[in-house]
Amino acid sequence: MGVAAFSTVVEWYDFTLYLFMTTVLSRVFFGPGASSVLTTLAVFAVAYVMRPLGALVFGHVGDRLGRRRVLLASMAVMTVAMLVTALLPTREQIGSTAGVLLLLRCVMGFSVGGEYTGVMTYLVEGAPPRRRGLVASLVSAAGEVGALLAVGVAALTTALTSGPALDSWGWRIPFLFGALLAAGTLIARSTMQESPEFDELKQARATDRAPVWRTLRTRRPALYRTFTISALGSITYYVGITYVPTYLTAVGGFAESDALWLATVASAAVIVVTPFAGMMADRVGRRHTLVLFGALSLLLPVTMFAFMTRGHTLLVQHQAAFALSTAARRRWSSAWRFRQVM
Repeated sequence: MGVAAFSTVVEWYDFTLYLFMTTVLSRVFFGPGASSVLTTLAVFAVAYVMRPLGALVFGHVGDRLGRRRVLLASMAVMTVAMLVTALLPTREQIGSTAGVLLLLRCVMGFSVGGEYTGVMTYLVEGAPPRRRGLVASLVSAAGEVGALLAVGVAALTTALTSGPALDSWGWRIPFLFGALLAAGTLIARSTMQESPEFDELKQARATDRAPVWRTLRTRRPALYRTFTISALGSITYYVGITYVPTYLTAVGGFAESDALWLATVASAAVIVVTPFAGMMADRVGRRHTLVLFGALSLLLPVTMFAFMTRGHTLLVQHQAAFALSTAARRRWSSAWRFRQVM
């Protein structure tokens, strides 16, 4: 169980690393200018759209062939995707074709869609009913470790390499590190056993031949609720945690290294608070906890961006507070979403 939980470090490391390195990647693949930043973010958006598709495909395979096979396959795809990203030619080397090749990031989005849902299903199935919120939150906290690691590596890389060196070869270092991390995780994950619940279904020959269709046909209201919860959580999370460094660099006039270190503070705060949010969900219920953090995720962004625009000294505290409310709400609620569609 520990290997499965902490393997989410890899997926969130790579997926958030792209956003933390947005301003660098925009210059490397699309050239200087504000439009290059927007194009780089658009590539991220296209890759993000691949996540639901990946979740459907890997989820179908997981219900048919087992959770373990899905977790091995998704990590293998992620390893290759990160390595390919690190080796991509730049605009200076092959011209505008470099930007087109960056769309290979869609493969990463596809694999991440299957990875997170696969890990969450595997762990929640084996967790005691009264500890599902805590177990789900530990998976999420581990994912935030990956985000923290990403921002730390990105900040260290930008601090130790000069502008020309960073654009020439320095930007590749964080992605190469991620590929090595994924390969190591894949080796460790190969020792995992199959989910006991899936083994019982397989022995009883109760596995579904068309799980996606059956879920769409019989669990439609639960799917609507799941989509709404996940959409709000994802939007507020990526705005509050991963977009802020780009905003501070492009609009606030911050140095890239300073903006990334600021995001490091917020990520560290999320790691600390997430398990407590999971325990709160187990103690007082999913609904009450969802309402509380949902309200905070609606109220705090206005204050946070006002402080960032004015360069207020309380910026760090408000960014961390926003991170706590959005990420905690989004991450432990996976256990609640899982039960809704079961």
